[in-house]
Amino acid sequence: MSATATPSGEEEPSKEERLKSFLAEKASDGEMYFKSKFIADEVGLSPKEIGALMVKLKDSASEINVEKWSYTSATTWRVEPA
Repeated sequence: MSATATPSGEEEPSKEERLKSFLAEKASDGEMYFKSKFIADEVGLSPKEIGALMVKLKDSASEINVEKWSYTSATTWRVEPA
C-alpha cells in the first residue's frame, strides 16, 4: 500500500489536499498572489510539484479559484476563496 499512515493510524492528506488546504487558509481573507518557490518550504513540496498541482487545482478545486496570473522569472498564481 502506498499511502502513508500517521502514528495514530490515519492516512496523511495527499500532496494536492495539503496544498489546497494551505491555499484556502491563506486566501480566506481575500485574494493572494504567490510564486511556488516562496511557499515550497511551508507546504513541504518542491516548486515543481506545486506548479504541477496548481494546474490540477485550477480545474478541480471548488473551495478556491485559481488563476495563472503572470509569468516573469516564474509563474505567479492568484488564489481567492470560491
